[in-house]
Amino acid sequence: MPMPFTHTFRAEPQHIDELGHVNNTVWVQWIQDMATQHWDAVARPEDRAAYFWVVVRHEIDYRGNISEGESVTATTWIEGPAMGAKSLRRVEFTDAGGKRLVSAATTWAMLDRATGRLARVRPEVLAPFL
Repeated sequence: MPMPFTHTFRAEPQHIDELGHVNNTVWVQWIQDMATQHWDAVARPEDRAAYFWVVVRHEIDYRGNISEGESVTATTWIEGPAMGAKSLRRVEFTDAGGKRLVSAATTWAMLDRATGRLARVRPEVLAPFL
């Protein structure tokens, strides 16, 4: 079973668009922030030193939004085993009442820092997340 990682985001004035709620580009940034924070918090030091991740695909469903001053709780986890150099990450954002507002499935590819090339995700790299 995957170990979820959570973080709270608060909508600040710079996050708000002309419709009065968080802009979709901000949600994408928060999705990336969640992945980075999770990796930094859980990955083994030797893996953080040897590898980095890049997005190869985002699938995002927007079901609701928040306005300035409101907060969301983001939860992320790694779903399933790695697929070669790729790994699937899920992120869900819920409001104070627990309603799911935004959900994402993002495929990330792992690159070797020394070569800049794709690196196969070994089970031990993902083990701390599962």
